[in-house]
Amino acid sequence: MDELLEATARAETNHFWFAGFRRFVSPLVDQALAGRSSPRTLDCGCGTGGNLSLIGRAGAAYGFDVNPRGLQIAQRSGHRRLARASVDAIPFPDGTFDLVTSFDVIYALPEDVETTAMAEMYRVLRPGGALVLSVAAMGILRGNHSVLAKELRRYSSARLRLVVERAGFEIARLTYTHASLFPLVLAVRTFQRIAGLAPHGTATFEITTPAAPMNAALKGLLAVEALALRRVDMPFGSSLVCLAWKRSGVSGH
Repeated sequence: MDELLEATARAETNHFWFAGFRRFVSPLVDQALAGRSSPRTLDCGCGTGGNLSLIGRAGAAYGFDVNPRGLQIAQRSGHRRLARASVDAIPFPDGTFDLVTSFDVIYALPEDVETTAMAEMYRVLRPGGALVLSVAAMGILRGNHSVLAKELRRYSSARLRLVVERAGFEIARLTYTHASLFPLVLAVRTFQRIAGLAPHGTATFEITTPAAPMNAALKGLLAVEALALRRVDMPFGSSLVCLAWKRSGVSGH
């Protein structure tokens, strides 16, 4: 996991995938925080802290991660509201946050831990608070990045809906993303599986920023998709994002 964190820290500023991800997630974060004064937000499994600025634009952003290397990188970037903890034992009281996020974390958890983690995210949200969640999607897209990220599963929209609603949330939006890259990703990942997936220690090239012209072209493609996503849901893609609410008047459990 240290290799993934180091590679992520290098890439997340300019890599096309992260640029697209921020474009996809930002409207959901804005919707979750609309009308809230000085909201408290929490990123569960914050890694290198790259998304803390995204969720903390209107208030105080907190983050935690089980990996000390990721927290060191986050501190180096100026983030201070950090803790070392696991997503299945969140170190905050019930009803603390207006928004809880977890980006590309739960797919690496065994199913029983996934269930506990979702319950914990529900617990620390205030009634009426929001969850923004992202996961890897579509098992057919398993490839070398899956090795690097230690994926235990990739989700369908039906499976993610089940996981989120079983925890008590009410889903407001659930859509695939990165659909515009689907043909390219499918071709590359299919070839990788046929050739044999790379060992974990050599898979970091999966998150290397491509040459500038290619990176710019792919950023542009995802920017167009982000505009479309403001109006329609995507029926397929390499990721899923979800916005869900904790109903007002419901206590943690």
